[in-house]
Amino acid sequence: MANKASSSSSLPDIGEEDVELKEELMLYGSESGWVEARTHCDHLDSLSSDLTHIPIPGTPCNRCEHPKENWLCLCCKEVLCSRFVNKHMLEHYQQINHGLALSYSDLSVWCFSCDAYLDAQVILPLRPVYETAYILKFGQAPPFRTIDHSQAIVEEAVNYGSKIRSINSKVDFYFLGRGKDHCNRALKIRIR
Repeated sequence: MANKASSSSSLPDIGEEDVELKEELMLYGSESGWVEARTHCDHLDSLSSDLTHIPIPGTPCNRCEHPKENWLCLCCKEVLCSRFVNKHMLEHYQQINHGLALSYSDLSVWCFSCDAYLDAQVILPLRPVYETAYILKFGQAPPFRTIDHSQAIVEEAVNYGSKIRSINSKVDFYFLGRGKDHCNRALKIRIR
């Protein structure tokens, strides 16, 4: 079930023969409300170039002025209400195809094109907007989450078409290539 998020609220009809799959969906899928955020997305090229200067949480919807359940479009920085209010962010995606949005309620990031939540702390291009929104909402920097940083770097390199020269269990990592922003990268990590 990794990297599969669903916006559906009901279990798919998979028949009686696959009870184990149904139980797994109930435990980890849409029935429980828990989804695993994706650690990569192919739609990040549409991100705004400046996501450190964003409207503050609590900004009302630009269309209906509703003060709650608002999302920030990460492409044009417009603030619009959720599908549970007047669906203005969803309409924005359908009309303009801006598919990446950050929830001001819980600071989650959603990709409409992938139909999935994205892990803004692991996906490096999303980290600045997550940290900025967190500071604006809570008045302090977000706590550091324990993640395997070498794995996050490897995932970024693989996802952005870079070449990995070597990697082993103690992590020798050489990264030469272009990042998603088309800048050349040269990175050497050696953890022993």
